[in-house]
Amino acid sequence: MTIKVVRGNPTAEELAAALVVLHARAASAAAAVGPAPEALDVWAARSRTTANPWPGRDAWRTTYWPR
Repeated sequence: MTIKVVRGNPTAEELAAALVVLHARAASAAAAVGPAPEALDVWAARSRTTANPWPGRDAWRTTYWPR
C-alpha cells in the first residue's frame, strides 16, 4: 500500500497520526465482518428429510413429487 501526500507539508508526527487513524479504521472494519459461518452438514440438511420417512406400498409413485 502506497500513501502519497498530495497537498501540504505534514510533519512526521502528523503523518504518523493519520496512518494510525487509517490503520484503526481498517482493523475495525475487518473485525465487524466476523468469522465465516460454518458450512452445514449435507447429511443434516433439511432438504434431505422427507415428509414420510417410511415408504409405503405406493411410495414409488411419489418419488419425484415436489416437496
